[in-house]
Amino acid sequence: MKKSLISIAVVAVVLVAGFIWVKNTYNSLVSSSEEVSAAWAQVENVYQRRADLIPNLVATVKGYAEHESETLAAVVEARSKATSVTISPEELNEESIAAFQAAQNNLSGALGRLIAIAENYPELKASQNFSELQAQLEGTENRISVERQKFNDTALAYNKQVKMFPSNIVASIFGLEQKGYFKAAEGAQNAPVVEF
Repeated sequence: MKKSLISIAVVAVVLVAGFIWVKNTYNSLVSSSEEVSAAWAQVENVYQRRADLIPNLVATVKGYAEHESETLAAVVEARSKATSVTISPEELNEESIAAFQAAQNNLSGALGRLIAIAENYPELKASQNFSELQAQLEGTENRISVERQKFNDTALAYNKQVKMFPSNIVASIFGLEQKGYFKAAEGAQNAPVVEF
């Protein structure tokens, strides 16, 4: 009888210890997942800031360069596409982030062409409104870069937990999967060729 009580006590201690370990590991994974979601929300926030600046920039350019309607229309269309691509925090995988990034890169290209128009219109380039909007866009691009890096760092920490033993067992049991990362744009590793 004494041996059976000791056996029951040992089994109970092992079960309680196992439960506590699973609970703590799961809670740690959930906490890390929520940090990834918060970092993603901040990425979306800064991209939205950029999207919100575009209508004012387009209106300013339109006032000085009305016959550049093709470029203006391309910017408006790219903005529309970029803001329509959304990802829920549960779907932050490589493919969905790549689709989001492609839409944002398309918008960046259209904005680059719009900014280049200023070179052809000295009065637009000298406009205080245009200069302020351009400065705000540059600042927003810097914020985007910072927030993307923070997101990648947070996703890396989470992904390590999901992949490392023994927490990978708990992640597998509860269906917690790795998150995707932002990657450099295609060809970013090649230095641009400058010719004079």
